[in-house]
Amino acid sequence: MTETEQTTEVQETTTQPNGAQVEQRSVSRSTQTSGVVVAQRVIWFIAGVINALIAIRFILLLLGANQSAGFVDFIYGITAVLVAPFVGIFGQPTFGQFMFDWSSILAIVVYSLIAWGLTKLITLTRPREEV
Repeated sequence: MTETEQTTEVQETTTQPNGAQVEQRSVSRSTQTSGVVVAQRVIWFIAGVINALIAIRFILLLLGANQSAGFVDFIYGITAVLVAPFVGIFGQPTFGQFMFDWSSILAIVVYSLIAWGLTKLITLTRPREEV
């Protein structure tokens, strides 16, 4: 959990019969990021990385990237596991040709929905003002 401290200088003026007097004091307030918020950020970060990799795969397939290139093969290898549950729903991708990969689009949508569901699930038992 992250703790943040904020310090504010306050000047107070009081008028007395013999003249004005100014008092100065510091007011500190520290806040702590909730564990729920940290967990939500971690879930969205992981989902963002997964979706970014799948989006790169989608663009490479759309442009007909050569699979024998090192980077392209690396991206296809990593994302093959992530897209595998969705392959075959709309047809099998053909590498090396221009192709609109519906499996990648479906995977991005499903993984985003799973991340959204997980973040909502961890907030079910928390008070509203903590989230």
